[in-house]
Amino acid sequence: MNYATLSSTIQAYVENDFPSSVGSGSLTSAQQIATFVTQAEQRIYNTVQILAERKVTNLVTVNGTSTVAAPADWLSTYSFAVLNPATTYAFLLNKDVEFIREAYPDPTVAGTPKYYALLDDTFLLGPTPNAVYTLSLNYMAYPTSITTANTSWLGDNFDSVLLYGALLEAYTFMKGEPDVIAGYQKRYDEAMVQLKQLAEGKNRQDTYRTLQVRYPVK
Repeated sequence: MNYATLSSTIQAYVENDFPSSVGSGSLTSAQQIATFVTQAEQRIYNTVQILAERKVTNLVTVNGTSTVAAPADWLSTYSFAVLNPATTYAFLLNKDVEFIREAYPDPTVAGTPKYYALLDDTFLLGPTPNAVYTLSLNYMAYPTSITTANTSWLGDNFDSVLLYGALLEAYTFMKGEPDVIAGYQKRYDEAMVQLKQLAEGKNRQDTYRTLQVRYPVK
């Protein structure tokens, strides 16, 4: 299901074209529907971890600088490693900022990084890099919204969860009947169970790091 089909389906289900009005905050029909869809996407992406949310990028340290900026779309980290040499991964351990400050009180004492901590929108490394290192960051980021790209992994493979998530947002905005909202919620929950079984069950039966969220598949 592409965005044009999703948009028209939402309008058909709730029998509302969402015209611009005082009650809509003077938003156009297209803006209102796009908001419903992006809110649904955020709810889905923060409830279940699908492969489309995974990204890998390389960051480069500065000799003598203990921090490195996170990517602009970074939300959370799956793994962080020093590539030294380029084909060898030395995975960094995630620690609190206080741990690194305590373990390496003098930031001028440098070495190969072993730990990292989250510091605002940057990573604090410990010890301070003593050379230019390439870091491999495996992280979570929101996929490009279907409202922008017209298609998405959810739209192509699990359009039911996206549709009912958006319908919940739209009908709540309309202050719709509680029994109809409950029906949409039931269908949404059923679709989410199926998505979780795929993304956090079948796709993770051989995950090495068991601390990731994982659900048994029956």
